[in-house]
Amino acid sequence: MRIWDLAAGYLNRGSLLGEHRELHGIHSILTNGKPGYARHPETLRWTAAVSGLAVRHQQLVAEMRLRGYMDRTPLTFSTSRARWPKSFVTAPEGQITLLRKKYVGKEKGRIPLPRSAQELWAQHKYSVMARSPRTYQALGRAVARMRNNNEYATLLDELTTILREVPSPGRLLNAVEHMWGYVRDDATAEDVRDARAGVAHLLACTQRLAVRHRQRYLLSSTALSELAVFVDGPQMTPDPLTNSLGC
Repeated sequence: MRIWDLAAGYLNRGSLLGEHRELHGIHSILTNGKPGYARHPETLRWTAAVSGLAVRHQQLVAEMRLRGYMDRTPLTFSTSRARWPKSFVTAPEGQITLLRKKYVGKEKGRIPLPRSAQELWAQHKYSVMARSPRTYQALGRAVARMRNNNEYATLLDELTTILREVPSPGRLLNAVEHMWGYVRDDATAEDVRDARAGVAHLLACTQRLAVRHRQRYLLSSTALSELAVFVDGPQMTPDPLTNSLGC
């Protein structure tokens, strides 16, 4: 039983759908008083953070939708009032190591498991931009100087925490507009009209085009799915094109 703290994009199909099932199990234990794994360390750390667990569910659902899966088991959630666990069962760096071993010879997640601080930063940069341009600039400069594994682990801890923050509407739009720049040249006139309808439409259109044209940089970005948790409006829905993700 495990709820990963890493961005859902790192998980392969089995891990993604498996966590979704286990999350519902933990949520049922905590909200309905069911026994089962009530004393399991993973269950215990979410005891005072059921609201955060519900938001984690939405992160999984956003990634599932990106890959063409529907969620038929919604949970009530509020990103603005979410409480998160104060500890990890396994530190984020250890979770990357576990996934690397787990996926040997198997399908990988949408986002490649990072092997350097620079790779890790490239995968998270638009998620950070959506929260704080100042943090985005500071981390960008710091990452350029990073050379050892200790700094990598610290960076991963910080990025994991940042992704739990709620972006303001203006900063969210700014980040999505930057992402849109990678696919704008592939957009049809209809795509452009749809993208202009609001941030939810802009993100959904960016997702569709990134998948359709296999835009590698965006397909390796945590923001491509996780920012969908914070927009109201149309979400990317399953469509044959999502099969090109190979997930």
